Amino acid sequence: MLHVTAEQHQIAQRLFLFICSLWVGSLITVGYLVAPTLFATLSDRQVAGMVAGAIFKVEAYISLVLCVGLLVLANLLVSRGLQAYRMIRWLLLAMLLCAAAGSFVLMPWMESLREEALLLGMPVRYSPLAGLFSTLHGVSSAIFLVQSLLGVYLVWRLSRPMTVQ
Repeated sequence: MLHVTAEQHQIAQRLFLFICSLWVGSLITVGYLVAPTLFATLSDRQVAGMVAGAIFKVEAYISLVLCVGLLVLANLLVSRGLQAYRMIRWLLLAMLLCAAAGSFVLMPWMESLREEALLLGMPVRYSPLAGLFSTLHGVSSAIFLVQSLLGVYLVWRLSRPMTVQ
């Protein structure tokens, strides 16, 4: 069996924290700085929504990839004796479910409503689909908030020193 030194554990933990910090920072930046700024500065709300939707889609895919990668790394750390990463895996799984719900359910559904409204010759907010779109947007926003809060908690937990047990 391969012997892993304490220094290698520290490097793995620092890398894990670094990646998580960048990722959670991007979630917060996109959701609570970029998107509101788009709506505040662009006069056409439909354009602002389309740009924000495209940015959120990229962020969701980044979240999916990073969650899977971090789950693999967390499993490796648990197998090497860092039991504190057991809880971290649950946080990552919850964040992965949030990203998957947005990526594979809500965003495509909202995009189809937007396209259907455009086929009717109007923006979605003036179409008969506006109520459903608004509901989906609210659910999507709530899920993003949960994912963001889980991410902040994840970084908070990771900032504590963890030792091999």
